[in-house]
Amino acid sequence: MSRNEAGLQGAIDEIGRLSDEFWSNLKITGDAGDVNQTLERAMRVSDFLEIGSLMCQDALTRDESCGCHFREEHQTEDGEVVRNDDDFGHVAAWEWQGEDTDHVRAIEPLAFEELKPATRSYK
Repeated sequence: MSRNEAGLQGAIDEIGRLSDEFWSNLKITGDAGDVNQTLERAMRVSDFLEIGSLMCQDALTRDESCGCHFREEHQTEDGEVVRNDDDFGHVAAWEWQGEDTDHVRAIEPLAFEELKPATRSYK
């Protein structure tokens, strides 16, 4: 496991720990008949925890460097990105499968007709 992969897995584990703590210690105050800003804020925190975990999972599945998604194990000797458009020229979305079930990654290929993907130098 590369340093990047270990870091991402560590982030996923930490987000999971924070999520468990969040749901264990969550206290929602207010009345059912009122607009409940505490509930609204709690749902936003829940969404942020989920999207953070999914972003890390997606980064782990993207086995290349591309744009701001840089992986140390996918670089040239000069430190430039190494793209893999054959395997990652697609849009990916994670589909919720229910409580206590892993999300499923769905991909849709992209057709580059006008602008072709290119490696950009950041030097």
